Amino acid sequence: MSYGLEFVNNSGLVVLDSEYARLSIIASGRYAPTQENGLGSVTTFQRAVTSQEPPLVFVRPDTVNAVAGLCQMRLIGSAGNWTGFYVRAYDVNTAQPNGRYFVAAFSAQPVAQYGMRVWDGSSNLLFDLGTPSALFTRAFQNWTYIRTDQDPQGLYRNYYSVDFNFPENEYLMINNFGMDMVTGGPMARRLYCWWDFPNQKLYALTIALSNPFKFWLPALFAKMNA
Repeated sequence: MSYGLEFVNNSGLVVLDSEYARLSIIASGRYAPTQENGLGSVTTFQRAVTSQEPPLVFVRPDTVNAVAGLCQMRLIGSAGNWTGFYVRAYDVNTAQPNGRYFVAAFSAQPVAQYGMRVWDGSSNLLFDLGTPSALFTRAFQNWTYIRTDQDPQGLYRNYYSVDFNFPENEYLMINNFGMDMVTGGPMARRLYCWWDFPNQKLYALTIALSNPFKFWLPALFAKMNA
């Protein structure tokens, strides 16, 4: 940058400047079962996210001696007024949807009562002291295919896994696990996520009428940087 504000950390990395927005945490808290006999969870953000593009929701299920399965995530609200999100447990054999979350966007919001704010040259708010940043920590795309079976409806269910140690301070971006995948057939490939705490494995499951084996969807993790 030729002019403006720039902060550099001890490793020489730019952590804040007046040209590019950080991934700012707009709200955080807990999600819990609210409907569907404990399978569904609707969470309302402490404050609405005012970005035009959908914000990113990161979740960390509570550590349990079981599998925490999450699926069907969707945002609630619309452009400029994202108010919450829905997520569902995989089924009655997995843990109920209990855990922590934060929602983030590549823009800040005027939250702090005092401190510092930074705008870019187009008057977009890039930084507010009340919206701390989120830092991406790692991504997994090297899934190992495990097996295929069929669900009670006869649909093909594929299992993919990666070893994972489930640190308490890392959250999974759940947005992409709420999307269906293209199969080339009349039915989309549904997508699910399992946190297998006892066996220290992260699973991705797909369910489809046909049976494509290829799977490269990344699992993205981040942590809160208060």
